[in-house]
Amino acid sequence: VQLQASGGGLVQAGGSLRLACAASGMNFKITTMNWYRQAPGKERELVATITSDGNTNYADSVKGRFTISRDNARRTMYLQMNSLKPEDTAVYYCNGWYYRDNWGQGTQVTVSS
Repeated sequence: VQLQASGGGLVQAGGSLRLACAASGMNFKITTMNWYRQAPGKERELVATITSDGNTNYADSVKGRFTISRDNARRTMYLQMNSLKPEDTAVYYCNGWYYRDNWGQGTQVTVSS
């Protein structure tokens, strides 16, 4: 299994970014997928989840600003991040349980004030 995250970068507060996570080596369409993030000096936290049938759940800190989605035909998950805040600065990881806990390499998101 490989999960390849992309789309991070440097953005000003109030801006937007779209992260993508391309999956291979797994039955993507049946797998619940997650986005996590880890800020410097903090524990990794769950940001958003999308189930195989498209149900979503979000951390309170991102509700109304972030949208998780998936394209099963492309085996890709997305995280649309709007109204970004400096406290969203972190390394963002994609994750999915398929026989084991699978993690992407992370993509850095930096929001300047």
